Amino acid sequence: MSGARLICVGTHHKTGTIWMRKVWRAIARAQDIPFMQCYRAKRLADVAESGPQIIVNWSSSFPAELFAREDARFIHIVRDPRDVLLSGMRYHRVAPLGNEKFLRERREAWGGGTYQDHLNALPDDHARLMFEMEEKHDKTVREMLAWPWGHDRAHELRYEDLIRDTECRLFRQVLEACDIEGLDIDGAVRSFWDLSLFGGLAREDDRSARQNLHVNSGAEAQWKGKLPPEIARVYAERYGPALKSLGYAADDSWLRELSAERAA
Repeated sequence: MSGARLICVGTHHKTGTIWMRKVWRAIARAQDIPFMQCYRAKRLADVAESGPQIIVNWSSSFPAELFAREDARFIHIVRDPRDVLLSGMRYHRVAPLGNEKFLRERREAWGGGTYQDHLNALPDDHARLMFEMEEKHDKTVREMLAWPWGHDRAHELRYEDLIRDTECRLFRQVLEACDIEGLDIDGAVRSFWDLSLFGGLAREDDRSARQNLHVNSGAEAQWKGKLPPEIARVYAERYGPALKSLGYAADDSWLRELSAERAA
């Protein structure tokens, strides 16, 4: 017996959060497992005293006290930040304000309008991408970098690998490695399949309206064809070290790859 009973799932904005929220809530319902969000240490007082429990944090900012628990296992999902930038800008233009608190925030610098108002008032996608980069995107990248990489009870996953996991092998492998007592892995894998775009949600009609808002393209490395070169150069200067730390680009040679893709 592993002694592990807390399965802690962390994502970041636009790294599959809506997907994982649906999957893990479905697992919780199907298996009658307690489910809770945890952003502060005081929330740990609500952890069940026995049995499995699902604990989530959609910015992957779990309190240190949870990381210190021997009975906790962590699944952490990241995504290529360049695609996060593109996906975020598109989504924030149309996202319902009730779903994202920061989109409702008003600032004098934005003429008293909201984040979304200001984004949509900008003249073109170049300006919108720059605004997104300096605002929500910067916070998201910093959250990715702040994760305790190398934690011995954490399993790192890439969104790009999960969307290719059409046989659910990777998802199953991670659950087996976590070895959560009382978790039905076969049942959890079924929930993952049922709520994946390559599985039970392959048809647009089977998705919720909110899911369709988030789904623009399931393809990885969208930045190759959609990130303007002038934005890419700024991005490389600002976030080149982050791309290297996260394992998405060893250097700035990806800029040449982008130019070739756009020219094709």
